[in-house]
Amino acid sequence: MSYFLKGFELIRQKGLRRFVVLPLGINLVLFSVAFYFLFQQMGVWMEQLMAAAPEFLRWMEWLLWPLVGLSVLVTAAFTFTAIMNFIAAPFNGLLAEQVEKRLTGEPLDTGGVLDLVKDTPRLIGREWTKLCYYLPRALVFLVILFFIPGFGPVIWFCFTAWMLAIQYLDYPFDNHKVPFARMRSALRMQRWRSFTFGATAALMAMIPLLNLILMPVAICGATALWVDQYREVHRKL
Repeated sequence: MSYFLKGFELIRQKGLRRFVVLPLGINLVLFSVAFYFLFQQMGVWMEQLMAAAPEFLRWMEWLLWPLVGLSVLVTAAFTFTAIMNFIAAPFNGLLAEQVEKRLTGEPLDTGGVLDLVKDTPRLIGREWTKLCYYLPRALVFLVILFFIPGFGPVIWFCFTAWMLAIQYLDYPFDNHKVPFARMRSALRMQRWRSFTFGATAALMAMIPLLNLILMPVAICGATALWVDQYREVHRKL
């Protein structure tokens, strides 16, 4: 948790702010447009839902509104976060690089802007690898969520925490070309540290407005965690 919180300190440092502004701006625009159209449609969806419901259940409309709203909010947040990860992947890697340089005093030999552009297909491919890892497991845990009401939400939260740890710690690992499977193995070796980092990110993701800066904060915190706990071993592999 302390590494995640360190991300708040790092994003305010002079020299790093400009690497935060662009992905944050993309995030704000994407989420604003998406949620505007979603909530425009919610009234239509509710009318269709109530029209299909039996007459004796229509009194529940007042209860369904917050439930539908919450469902749309949660589903859309995770969906657009996944889309955002694809769009911002090159910028996120650059932010992780700059944070590592700031923390260690050693520059990474990743080339200039042209090299970043050339590397974009590989970075997007890495995001696709993470998505392919996530989706089949998410389907299993969603089934658990619906069929085990008591423990389902807890299990889903734990799964989300693990996935967020993978998502954000992957950027500094990937800057050193550490394969995805080896990165996951490294996180499992320090499972509790990885989980608590991801759990802190998951809690922040639930807080409106604050969740808009989740991505840069988590990347900065994850890079600090990489520097202290993983860098000396895995950058040499």
